[in-house]
Amino acid sequence: MDPLSDVLSLLRPKSAISAGLEAGGDWAIRFPAHEGVKFNAVMRGSCWVQVEGASEPQRIEAGDCFLLTRGRPFQFATDLSLPAIESPTIYDRAVDGIASYNGGGDFFLIGGRFSFEGDHAALLFDALPAVLHVHDASAQAAVLRWSLEQLADELKTRPPGGTLMAEHLSQIMLLQVLRLWMAAESTKTPGWLGALADPRLARAIAAMHAEPGRKWTLAELAGVAGMSRTSFAERFRNGVGRTPLDYLINWRMRLAADRLRRTDDRVNVIALSVGYESEAAFSTTFRRVMGISPGRYR
Repeated sequence: MDPLSDVLSLLRPKSAISAGLEAGGDWAIRFPAHEGVKFNAVMRGSCWVQVEGASEPQRIEAGDCFLLTRGRPFQFATDLSLPAIESPTIYDRAVDGIASYNGGGDFFLIGGRFSFEGDHAALLFDALPAVLHVHDASAQAAVLRWSLEQLADELKTRPPGGTLMAEHLSQIMLLQVLRLWMAAESTKTPGWLGALADPRLARAIAAMHAEPGRKWTLAELAGVAGMSRTSFAERFRNGVGRTPLDYLINWRMRLAADRLRRTDDRVNVIALSVGYESEAAFSTTFRRVMGISPGRYR
């Protein structure tokens, strides 16, 4: 798989469709802190989004999608100067998953929440802003537009198999929004996620993900990238924020941590799978990266 697919597979996102929101007139709604990542798409109308601790509110228009990545309290409003009601006031009375306020008609939003089974969500979301906003997302990607329309229909009609359909649609939309945002913000995105927009760095990262147990050298990775060792090392550090071999070690330990939690494989077997012939050397590296011994992590 490619690196983004690798990381999302390691996180094992599970979606839980929260609700839709129909609103009319002017309004403001305050939402509490939340676990995981919230996905939202405005199907009709527009509003402001203000996340607690974020510097500026963002205007969200019909067709826009956005992720709330930090789990902080937030507010949706047509006018941020209005006194906000607390979200349970209307969501506790939601009908078929859709809450209504002021009679509805002017504004419609669908939303979902992603939780993650793995322990490595920071790998992805530490590289993202508190509000990841993709303008006019449904117009940019036909598959996203279809998914949004289908998800809205699933919420409204609740057909047989709707829960499973909604979960798969949500994961498709999460990936599509990340793709669109990366394409638009590639020059501003720090870390490995932004580096995937650089074809040379992306080839090197993909090679490390494809063979994490290989005894990669800087010269070999530079060759994959089609660069000199010096140029590659400098470009990688500037783009990713760490050296190529540091990145490789960190990825190996994430893979090892996942196997420690999900399998009964012996530590020496896991060590060998990520390139360590010595269990002692592996354990030392694991403790340095993860802050705990393999046995205690398991």
